Amino acid sequence: MTAFPTSLPAARTVALRGGPALRWGILAPGDIAKDFVRAVHTHTDQRIEAVASRSLERAQQFAATHGIARAYGEHAQLVDDPDIDIVYVASPHTEHKRLALLAIAAGKHVLIEKPIGVTAQDARDIQAAARQAGVFAMEGMWSRYLPQTDVMLQLFEDGVLGDVRLVLADFATIAPTDPTGRNYNPDLAGGSLLDLGIYPLWFSQLFLGAPDRVSTFGSLTATGVDAQTAMVLEFEGGAQSVLTTSLLHFSPERASVNGTAARIEVNSWFVVPAGFDLIAPGKGDKRLSFVNDTGLEFRDGIAWEAAAVAQHVDDGLLESPVHPLDLSIEIMTTMDAVRRSVGTLA
Repeated sequence: MTAFPTSLPAARTVALRGGPALRWGILAPGDIAKDFVRAVHTHTDQRIEAVASRSLERAQQFAATHGIARAYGEHAQLVDDPDIDIVYVASPHTEHKRLALLAIAAGKHVLIEKPIGVTAQDARDIQAAARQAGVFAMEGMWSRYLPQTDVMLQLFEDGVLGDVRLVLADFATIAPTDPTGRNYNPDLAGGSLLDLGIYPLWFSQLFLGAPDRVSTFGSLTATGVDAQTAMVLEFEGGAQSVLTTSLLHFSPERASVNGTAARIEVNSWFVVPAGFDLIAPGKGDKRLSFVNDTGLEFRDGIAWEAAAVAQHVDDGLLESPVHPLDLSIEIMTTMDAVRRSVGTLA
């Protein structure tokens, strides 16, 4: 156990500007793609050079709105563009694997929006293809690259928390109920787990690794996707994670890491640039606060991920050193177990 610190460590995040810059292409110009382009163009030296959609008109409209030079009406046209270094897959979950493999087969590096696929097998297939092609591939778990995440992990790795016994995390919001939309449509792998619950699972995995036992309590919508789920993960040695997600209500979207010596309490919206408190309980609690003073808010935080990916590629890496594909596979393996228990995966 390490004594309670007098100050917090500095975040080891990559510089947003001044490093290597890649030429990016986007497959599927939806809402997350809009936020990706805005964050990248506003806060980094990375540039989006092309966008592709199954609708040329939609791609052209997206390109005109966001200052992108080229628009394609076929995904294959973008991945075959020799002036594109890396492809960002921003489609609904069910298209992640297909589009990632399309880009990899064309020799392009690929960043795949979370979750990396619908199942752990999707993740394994992407990993195998990327390794065979010798290209960089990563799941877009952008919260891993936030300054707060790095500082929290340094505290954990330095032993400041003592023995971590409990991780708590929730992520819930009221989603549009359109049965043809991505949230409620089973053909698009809708539901709260893959879209929102992936974040609490990832957060737990950071501190406790893969669970030994998974208990799940959940319900389905009338369309057959998961509506609301509580997950209790148990680990060798007795540690636990209690994680919740839902499409039916708003939640504080907070997280905490609770150890025998100290705990971390992350502010609301724990997956975006935010603050946290390091607390040593007792008479006159010792407390240190991490404040997000970067000026980046909400999905602006994607900028750190994009800049880091460019650095990884420039360094000749084929996977992220902090969010490797083996970790994505482990998380999706747990997700598979949860979804089988809830009834959304055979």
